[in-house]
Amino acid sequence: MNATTCGLDGAKRVFQMYWGDAQTGEIVNRRFGRDELIEFLAQRPASRVAIKACGSAHWWARKIKTVGHEVVLLHAKFIRPFVQTNKTDAADARAIWAAVQQPEMRTVSAKTADQQAMFSLHRMRALLVKFRTMQMNQ
Repeated sequence: MNATTCGLDGAKRVFQMYWGDAQTGEIVNRRFGRDELIEFLAQRPASRVAIKACGSAHWWARKIKTVGHEVVLLHAKFIRPFVQTNKTDAADARAIWAAVQQPEMRTVSAKTADQQAMFSLHRMRALLVKFRTMQMNQ
C-alpha cells in the first residue's frame, strides 16, 4: 500500500494539514475547521496522519482512526528541529510531515479513553500526596 503521509498541526479551532499527493506530486497545505477536518478525512482514502503529541492529540487520534486512517503521534521535541521558519501553523504542519518521514523517528502510542482516565487518577493522587506533604512540613 502506497499511503499518503499527512502532517497535521492541531489547535482549538483551526487545523493545518500538509501532504504530498502521490499521483500528481502536488504539495498541499490546507486549513480546516474541526468539523471540516473529519469530513475531509472521511472522504479520503486511507493514509498515514502524523500529529504532534499534545493534550488533545490522543482524542484526535481515536477520532481519525474511526474514519480509517493510521495515526502516528510524535513528541514535540523531535518535531522542533524540522521547523525551518518562524513558528506558524503551516510551518508546524510541514515540520510534522518532514519529521514522520525520518526512518528512525520514535513515536508515542495513542492512549485509549480508559488509559487517559487512569493517568488522570494517578496525577490527582500524586497532587494529593504532594499537598499533604506540604501541609505537614508547614
